[in-house]
Amino acid sequence: MATLSIPALRTGTPRVLKSRAAGKLLLLALVAAVLAPLAAAHWPGTGWPHQLTVHLDKPLTSASDWVIDNRDSHPLFLYFFGYISNAVILAVRGVYLALLAAGWAGVTALGALTAWRLGGARLAAGTAVAFLACGALGMWVPTMQTLALMVVAVLASVAVGALLGLGAGLSDRLDRALRPVLDTMQVLPAFAYLLPVVLVFGIGVPAAVLATVVYAAPPMARLTALGLRGADPEVLEAVESLGATRRQRLLTARIPLARKELLLGLNQTIMMALSMAVIAAVIGAGGLGDRVYQALASVDVGAALAAGVPIVLLAVVLDRVTAAAGDGETRTRTIGWPYALAVTVAAALVARLLGAPDWPAGWSLDIAAPVNRAVDWMTAHLYSGVPVIGGTADWAGHFTTWVLDPVRDGLQWLPWWSVLLIVAALAWLIGTWRTALTAVLAMAAIGVLGVWEPSLDTLSQVLAAVAVTLVLGFATGIAAARSDRVERALRPVLDVFQTMPQFVYLIPVVALFGVGRAPAVAAAVVYALPAVVRITAQGLRQVDQAALESARSLGATGGQQLWQVQLPLARRALLLAVNQGVVLVLAVVIIGGLVGGGALGYDVAFGLAQGDLATGLVAGAAIVCLGLMLDRVTQPTGRRAKKGA
Repeated sequence: MATLSIPALRTGTPRVLKSRAAGKLLLLALVAAVLAPLAAAHWPGTGWPHQLTVHLDKPLTSASDWVIDNRDSHPLFLYFFGYISNAVILAVRGVYLALLAAGWAGVTALGALTAWRLGGARLAAGTAVAFLACGALGMWVPTMQTLALMVVAVLASVAVGALLGLGAGLSDRLDRALRPVLDTMQVLPAFAYLLPVVLVFGIGVPAAVLATVVYAAPPMARLTALGLRGADPEVLEAVESLGATRRQRLLTARIPLARKELLLGLNQTIMMALSMAVIAAVIGAGGLGDRVYQALASVDVGAALAAGVPIVLLAVVLDRVTAAAGDGETRTRTIGWPYALAVTVAAALVARLLGAPDWPAGWSLDIAAPVNRAVDWMTAHLYSGVPVIGGTADWAGHFTTWVLDPVRDGLQWLPWWSVLLIVAALAWLIGTWRTALTAVLAMAAIGVLGVWEPSLDTLSQVLAAVAVTLVLGFATGIAAARSDRVERALRPVLDVFQTMPQFVYLIPVVALFGVGRAPAVAAAVVYALPAVVRITAQGLRQVDQAALESARSLGATGGQQLWQVQLPLARRALLLAVNQGVVLVLAVVIIGGLVGGGALGYDVAFGLAQGDLATGLVAGAAIVCLGLMLDRVTQPTGRRAKKGA
């Protein structure tokens, strides 16, 4: 027996040792065997130890009180923040008055001619229809208010982002220093930094613009740095060989070579600024966002849709126009800017001479009433009492009882050290030891901030929403990748879902599912689903066709090609879909705190409503840590990412 067991041991042990995953897990098990008993002995219980908690209530409250007491007298506010506030107000007012002076005819003509100049006649027609639809929905004035706010916010975001990106693109040290700052700016929920902005600038347009800049500037900075760093070295060497100075190389080579990245940054900045339109309405931005926010307060789905559709139309138009500007091949040179401006002025004058500078009231359509009747019918017939399958309220109740509650209770039942161990294992398996250390420190910071239990509640909602999103997203993405007809049918639906403001999703789900954690999860699924579907479909379509042809020649069925060829080769895209699904779900689950989601989302909203800087910022910091941890455990890094490519 001994002679048989030794060869088995010799052949079996190397296989285990050769497995990097098994080696990592074995090392973590040894560490846990040593540290877990010590942790349990010193800090018994499942929750985060009180001795390891740092309370920030007093310093944050003191800072808030100091700002309130000195906002009207301190030189910092009078001569710095005050000038910034006045400049923002004047800029927004100037753009708004210019739009009103141009009237609906002038604005529509300018938008259509700009689209024609950059993208052709079809884009011009779509742009004109979009502006006319905003007026037909009775939202012309709010649309102009939002457009004026967005013009100033986007220009400021582009200026700030381009300067930061310029520095990061030319300096490795600044690039390393800015990376965590930009990560924090993008992960930190908007509600968390609305409160300090309001404390400094008060309720109104300046606070809304500056909050939008904080949210929308990072994409411009990242893409500017990426474009400058990705410039062709041979071109740069050729320019340098001609005796060009550093400034000349930047202006004549680096920036022109980074044109596509710069325009993509502009595109992403515009999209993110528009997504802030509703959230900024909470602090007095006005415009379309204010209409959506008021509709949310009264659960008026029709009014919310009437204000949400123009936001979507603006987003789609600006997205298409900036994308066309980045594609030099589609540019139409037949229309010059002087001609476009002349036609705009002529259209505005004709409308004024005809006595219709503003959108005529008789041309407006009321879609709120029929939409609300449809919602009432759905609520009456689908909310409860549906035979066999039950109503949407029953689904929400069952989902809460069978999924959300067990996941939350299970996470809160686990000892705090075991949660850190699980996080370390997941992050290390998919990345490196640095990835694991970052994820563990982020999770531990949540406990140190004293919000361990509400963070686990939020984590349970995120995990449940991500699971539903991935099941639906992968299935839909596979269908879109395997059928051109399905992809064409899904494209406009996904465009609308991706550009619709987050708040708009909350209204129909509350009408159908009631108030609670389930509607917050449902809204998060709807918001994150388009990104997962698009990335999955694109990843599967980009699989090497030679590999598929080889599989077909060997007699593989469609299902075998999918499971054995396409999905393994699209692994990196699928992991990216998981990562983006997690980030987007986290963003909306937090907003779901307004409709009964509770946990960290409620703390952030409560802090903003009550002016409680400590509660709002601590919950916001916990969300950043939670997002950082989830990013590290869902995105491969280093060698593993290259293997999956």
